[in-house]
Amino acid sequence: MTSQADRAAAFKALHDAPGAFVIPNPWDVGTAKMLALAGYQALATTSAGMAWALGRPDGGVGRDGALAHARAIVGASDLPVSADLENGFGDAPAECAETVRGAAAAGLVGCSIEDATGRAGEPIYPLELAAARVQAAVAAARALPFPFMLTARAENFLHGRTDLEDTLRRLRAFAAAGADVLYAPGLSTREQIAAVVQAVAPKPVNLLASPALGAITVAELGALGVKRISLGGALARVAYGAALRAARDLAANGRFGFLQETVSFAEINGMFT
Repeated sequence: MTSQADRAAAFKALHDAPGAFVIPNPWDVGTAKMLALAGYQALATTSAGMAWALGRPDGGVGRDGALAHARAIVGASDLPVSADLENGFGDAPAECAETVRGAAAAGLVGCSIEDATGRAGEPIYPLELAAARVQAAVAAARALPFPFMLTARAENFLHGRTDLEDTLRRLRAFAAAGADVLYAPGLSTREQIAAVVQAVAPKPVNLLASPALGAITVAELGALGVKRISLGGALARVAYGAALRAARDLAANGRFGFLQETVSFAEINGMFT
C-alpha cells in the first residue's frame, strides 16, 4: 500500500499535469476495486451513491457515516481518493474545518465542500458565510503534513438558480479563500464551462459530466480548460437502472432477456481474487 503522503502527491500531480482527467465515483468497495482495475488514476466518493447503497436518500448519511464509507473506499486500492463531503456537515466554518480534519484521518487526500445548506427554504448560504466556510476548510487542510486538495462547490445550478454571474462571483470568492479546485455542478453549455474556467484561472476546474453536454469528449473538455471530470452518482444510476429494468421486466412479463447482458461470473469474481 502506498502512503497517504504518496497518494496526496500523486493526486496533486494529476491537477498539475497537462490535459483533463476523469475521476470516477464508486459507491462501495467492490466498485472502487473495479474502477481501479479499469485504469483510473484517482477516485472520488459520491454522497448519492453511498446513500442509495444504504437504502437512504442523498444527504441521509451524516459525517460519521460518510467518513467511515470514505475510509473503506480508501482501503480498496492504492489510488488517491477525494470525498464528496456535502456541506461539511454543519453551517459554521469551524464544522467545515472539523470535517476536513476527519477526512484526513480517514485516509483521504482531498474533499469537496459545497455552499448548499440542505434546507429547502434557504438552499444556498449567503456568499460571505460560504466564503468563510471555505476559508476555514482550507486552513484545516493547510495544517496537514501533506497536500490535501480542497474543492469548493457552488451549488446554484443544482437548486434551480441558473444565475451564472452569481456562480462566478462565488467561485472567485472561493478561489480567493484558498480553494485548490473550483466546481459548479450543473453546467450545461460549453459557454458556461469556458466562463467558469476563465473566472478562476489558473486554478483547476472540476466538471460534473452531464447528458446536457451532449456527445462531448474528455479531450474536448480539456481543450475548454477543464482539468478534472467527475461523474457524481451517474455510474450508480447506470447500475441501478439496469437492475431495475431487468427486475421490472421479469416481474411484469416473465422474461429473462437481461441474462444475455450480464458480465460473466468469472470476470467479476476474478477482479476480487
